[in-house]
Amino acid sequence: MRISVIGGSTVTDEQYGQAREVGRLLGERGHEVVCGGLSGVMEAVCKGANEAGGHTIGILPGEHRAAANDYVDTVVATGMGNARNVLVVMNGVAAVAVDGSTGTLSELGHALDMDRPVAGLGTHDVDGIEHVDDPQAAVEYVESAL
Repeated sequence: MRISVIGGSTVTDEQYGQAREVGRLLGERGHEVVCGGLSGVMEAVCKGANEAGGHTIGILPGEHRAAANDYVDTVVATGMGNARNVLVVMNGVAAVAVDGSTGTLSELGHALDMDRPVAGLGTHDVDGIEHVDDPQAAVEYVESAL
């Protein structure tokens, strides 16, 4: 399955570690990771998935494929800016959110509008998100909700 992972482009070491662990777990379980392809949570989840042999897809806001982080396997340049957020969640069957700011908030809204199950690790307090305590619980939630 393809799972979208969303979150901040600027994160703490703890948040980076959580996102990397989410990626590792998804990769180990044979899931593809879809993300925004840049830094922070996006880089961490791709790094973790790559380390576990998983495949990563980065849907970039800009026109330049070279802007993707080093751990994105398939780069999709859109030139759409934050409008690409809808594509990030649309291309996953579920979403995991780690932290995040307004861009993540928009992705959460799109995911909920599309009836995607969403697990949240320290992210926005929005109805419909299953708030969990750790990466293992996040991955288990999205798998069980499908």
